[in-house]
Amino acid sequence: MDADERLRLFCALRLPDDAILRLGDWQQAELSGGRLVPAGNLHVTLAFLGSRSADELAAIAGALRTAALDIGCVRLRVSGYRETRSVGMLTLDDQGGRAAELAARLHAGLEELGVYRREARPWFPHLTVLRFQERPRLEPSLPDLGEVMPSDAAVFISRLRPDGAQYEVLEIAALGG
Repeated sequence: MDADERLRLFCALRLPDDAILRLGDWQQAELSGGRLVPAGNLHVTLAFLGSRSADELAAIAGALRTAALDIGCVRLRVSGYRETRSVGMLTLDDQGGRAAELAARLHAGLEELGVYRREARPWFPHLTVLRFQERPRLEPSLPDLGEVMPSDAAVFISRLRPDGAQYEVLEIAALGG
């Protein structure tokens, strides 16, 4: 990448493969009225950075690694389904509060770098599973994922395409170092 190139970036928890497989089956069985989020795009967003200069990537990845250091075990459990005006999402219970702690640490580190401004509302753990233009008003049964324990977080690039966004992992940070 050229140093002056602009990248659409976000930081997110990556989900274990078994959870992604079960989510894909659940999406096919329970969701309609929109475009399913592809398995490769399923994640729990920690911070959306928007358009950033490529030369900031190393510092952003460093902030993520620092935030993830000694964070402990992140444990998430599906708690509900909800729709906004354009997405359907699974809401998540952050058991033990480790994901929220990770998000808070990351937000502070990114703000210190001057690459992020924290939202006024508190961080909300969720997993976007469906995108739509007209709200389908679904009431699906919830997927039985049990406890989901991500082992890492990543800096992703989002490339907008006519058929939806394409995400690629640029840097990975293990939870706990």
